[in-house]
Amino acid sequence: MTGTRPAWWSAAAVALGAGLLVVACSSGSTPASGTSPSATPSATPTTTTTSAVCQDAANLRTSLRNLTHSSVSKGDVTQLKSNLAQVRTDLNSLITDAKGQWQAQTSALKAALDKLQTAISDLSSSPSASAVAGVVAALGGVATAGGSLLTAVSTRCPSASPS
Repeated sequence: MTGTRPAWWSAAAVALGAGLLVVACSSGSTPASGTSPSATPSATPTTTTTSAVCQDAANLRTSLRNLTHSSVSKGDVTQLKSNLAQVRTDLNSLITDAKGQWQAQTSALKAALDKLQTAISDLSSSPSASAVAGVVAALGGVATAGGSLLTAVSTRCPSASPS
């Protein structure tokens, strides 16, 4: 058993390190110049709507940070599921209050969250180094998609930037 456990943990550590590198790189990026093609300036939002969207974006940024900085192991599945559920709740609030803005980015984040949910289920049912790597890779996808959404939202809510 001592021969297989270090090998498993080594693979998990490498996978986790790679995932954290993806998260660190994606969360520190600066927004590209120009505006998102999905942003439509023709609709002037009310201050209340803008305020709600900005609060939703701030909540989403926090829940994404909690999720993408979660530990990845079979023992952490419950916390991963809880953090994932919170991101989904915050994303749904943002989608509702944004009234159709940033559809491409919100759809990409939803798809990334679906992949993460599948990877977490795989880890829960069959813990292995490859299952850990799958969760780490899926977390990287969530970080990238979340960063893209927050960058798009930051044109309306500067405090929503993914940094």
